[in-house]
Amino acid sequence: MTDLATIPLTRIDGQPDSLAQHAGQVLLVVNVASKCGLTPQYAGLEKLYQAYGDRGFEVLGFPANDFGAQEPGTHEEIAEFCSLNYGVSFPLFAKADVTGPDKQPLYAALTAAQPAKVGPAEEFRERLKGYGMTPTEDPEVLWNFEKFLIGRDGTVIGRFAPGVTPDDPALVAAIEAALAA
Repeated sequence: MTDLATIPLTRIDGQPDSLAQHAGQVLLVVNVASKCGLTPQYAGLEKLYQAYGDRGFEVLGFPANDFGAQEPGTHEEIAEFCSLNYGVSFPLFAKADVTGPDKQPLYAALTAAQPAKVGPAEEFRERLKGYGMTPTEDPEVLWNFEKFLIGRDGTVIGRFAPGVTPDDPALVAAIEAALAA
């Protein structure tokens, strides 16, 4: 199993990062997109970040253009969109694939550590099929705004389907439990 903390990452502004720089925090890693029907989840993610940040919680956003080309922008456009439209202040990272053979190493490790997701994944898959799309199968990320919860010790402790909103009681309870651990 890959040590998540050692995987090199790049912030949206080009600065190097890794999960080691967030050690001791509870992390919610989310693949995000600006042109998706789920894009309003940015507001809820920012609300979680503000509500729990002082207790050692961070949201980490990873823009991805894997699904319906719903993140076409440059890094500068993505950062500006998130700031202007949703007041995003949590860290955003460089755009990269989260599915398929070219997926970034972090997402390869996350999906290997937690192959199944909690929430209405099958219902979401059926909706995608109704739009003429071929959804991914587990362990791949299903769509934009899938969420991975990482405990303070760096272990992946939860995975939530895209339709699980940031204010969903199951997600909030998992975050609170991780913060209390």
